[in-house]
Formats: sequence, structure tokens, C-alpha cells
Amino acid sequence: MSNERWNSESLSLALQGSEAAMSGALAIELLPGADDVIVATMAAYGDLEVIVNVGSEQILAQVLLWPATSMKDQAAFNTMALRTHKLMPLSTFGITKGADGQDYYELFGALSVSSKLENILLELDVLAANAIEAVQAYSEDRM
Repeated sequence: MSNERWNSESLSLALQGSEAAMSGALAIELLPGADDVIVATMAAYGDLEVIVNVGSEQILAQVLLWPATSMKDQAAFNTMALRTHKLMPLSTFGITKGADGQDYYELFGALSVSSKLENILLELDVLAANAIEAVQAYSEDRM
């Protein structure tokens, strides 16, 4: 896709046809709705689900990490996350509402809707690796 802009359907189809999907490293599901969502299941990362939203200007990929209430000291963790997130390539911490209405820590990355497919695949892989690393690194800070 050159100089074209992705939408949920075109990106979903391209991801499904990628070498990563063909090899089984990645499974793609398009969940239609008011805002279509792509679920990318990453086999190499324990079937971790990366949620992908395609907007008018950007593609947002996110992984829910853990409920915010599970942190022993949320303020200390928030400060640490803001000071150190630059050390995690292509990803940053955030807080988002889960389907259950609870706040969750998330790791996310954003790309242009004009990004090359190989860059989107790289973002998905790096985000999944960073999410696993974050869970391992900060498990002691949680309850």
C-alpha cells in the first residue's frame, strides 16, 4: 500500500495475508461495530492480544496490562512510568477504561494510517514484546 490510507477492513485483510499470519505467528480477527476493532493474537507471546484501532489519522495498537487498582502504589508507579517510558521502544504506558468499566494500565503505540505494512507488523511485535517485559518487570509492584 503506497500513499494510501489504511482503514480497518483493508488493514485487517493485509495483516491476514502477511507472512506472519501465514506462518501462524499472528492471527487476525476483525470485530465490526461502531468502531471496528482488529484483534491481533500474537502466538510467540503466549497468544497475547493486541487491540488495533484505525482512526482517520492514526493507527493505535494497545495491550491491556493489569487493573490500576492492583498496583500497591499507583502514584509511585505513574511517576516511574512517565520517567522511564522512553526506554521502551515504540511503546508508552497509559491508563484506559476496560470493558468492565475499570481503569487498566495499558501499553500502546501509534502509527500513521499511511504507514507501510511492514512497519505496522513491527509495531505489533515490539508492542507485544514490551508488554511481556513490562508485566515481568513490574509484577513485584503489584499486589
